[in-house]
Amino acid sequence: MEADKMDENEWDYHGEGNKSLIVAHSQKCVVLRFLKFLPHRNMTAEEVSQHLHNILDFGKHVMKQFLGENYVHHGVKSRCEKEMDIGGYAMCLPNLTRLQTFPFVEHRPIFCVEIKPKCGFIPCSAHTTKEIKKKVCRFCMHQHLKVLKGKWKRISKYCPLDLFSGHKQRMHFALMSLLQDSQNNLKIFKNGTLIYGCRDDQEYLSDLSQLAHHLKPFFFPANGLVAGTQCTKNILKELIHVLTNVLLSTNSDTGRVGKMKSIPVAQGRNYCEASCFYTDFLSNGKHKMETTGLPKGCILYKALQTQMLDMLDIEGLYPLYKRVEKYLEEYPEERSTLLLDGPYDEMFCEKLNDLSVDDNGSIEYAVTKIQQYRVAMTAKDCSIMIALSPTTQEECFESRPVIKASKSSFLYSVSILDLDLKPYENIPYQYKRDCKIVSHYLKSSQARGEPAPSIIFRDNEDCTLLLHNV
Repeated sequence: MEADKMDENEWDYHGEGNKSLIVAHSQKCVVLRFLKFLPHRNMTAEEVSQHLHNILDFGKHVMKQFLGENYVHHGVKSRCEKEMDIGGYAMCLPNLTRLQTFPFVEHRPIFCVEIKPKCGFIPCSAHTTKEIKKKVCRFCMHQHLKVLKGKWKRISKYCPLDLFSGHKQRMHFALMSLLQDSQNNLKIFKNGTLIYGCRDDQEYLSDLSQLAHHLKPFFFPANGLVAGTQCTKNILKELIHVLTNVLLSTNSDTGRVGKMKSIPVAQGRNYCEASCFYTDFLSNGKHKMETTGLPKGCILYKALQTQMLDMLDIEGLYPLYKRVEKYLEEYPEERSTLLLDGPYDEMFCEKLNDLSVDDNGSIEYAVTKIQQYRVAMTAKDCSIMIALSPTTQEECFESRPVIKASKSSFLYSVSILDLDLKPYENIPYQYKRDCKIVSHYLKSSQARGEPAPSIIFRDNEDCTLLLHNV
């Protein structure tokens, strides 16, 4: 995209994060992503260009192998105005809040739900020394530290393990919890404009009522519902039903199938003891959490498989990082050979297939586990975009994915964004943060006077009930 072909009046601010700023075209269904760098990083145009190339290659050659052809939109590099201080380059991507894979419905009303599901499993690595990490998930522990620091006012009831369970009741609870406390894990857009999300400072009941008002024409086009609490409840119920079915659907998985090896399901528990669903489950006198599992072709399964490349936990990975650092101190010229800074091509992707956890002490083993961890961390922080556009029963879409609600039907598309490979240099920070999260959670649990998380017997374990005379 050359500078003389760009008109700044056609672009609107869309949003930004720690590492990028997004502007959206007012007419076309595209966005430009500009990279942001720290003030002390005076990167040249060539360095910015190479960094963008690495991002594009990682999405194209690596993440598409794990998540599928149709889910990953790696974008293209565009040349922008040369005088801009970001090096004159940006990534041109489809606007996933408005994206439909069918051009003839592009001008219909559309809403999009962005979900950042976070890590969907509990580590069971032998390197995990802190027992609480084998019982309570990272997200639930981290909530306590975030509230202490003032990032959020209250602890969310959302637990990623409920969403990744494949059990519809648990998934419904997880999605409702996200709606009640969206934090930065859920956003909803209507025709490309943000209408819900990241509003911790307001009462969620009024927010949900306003959201229901926006979505009412999508779910009840005949306007057969009166306003009020019951109307809001019905609309949110329909929304959660549709989102659950889309997340479990395999209809969108029609692209190129990746050649990555399947990772065995973790032997750890499939529930988190800090989950509100789990605690309610126990309070109702139940002791066996139902296990459903995810359909292999669905987007949650693919994301979870990628996350589970973190097979050693950060506690097992950090010593490998120190091994590599010590090696690089002695042989700094080997950094490019180890592919720590790319290129992220088919050769890099092939190395991720080694799922062995038997450490032979080599530098090659350490690098492989580090690269797998970086890919896993990327999947733990990705966002799932679900775009829905209403259709009618009379219309025929034989090869189009359609999801049905009670009073309406939707064409839908599922995409994934935020797929930049996590930096190698961030591993020490991630190790320290993990220690801090666990330490604070244990202290806060003691301060609240909570008992240690309960131990539930596994199905194959025998237990004896002893009755004593009183």
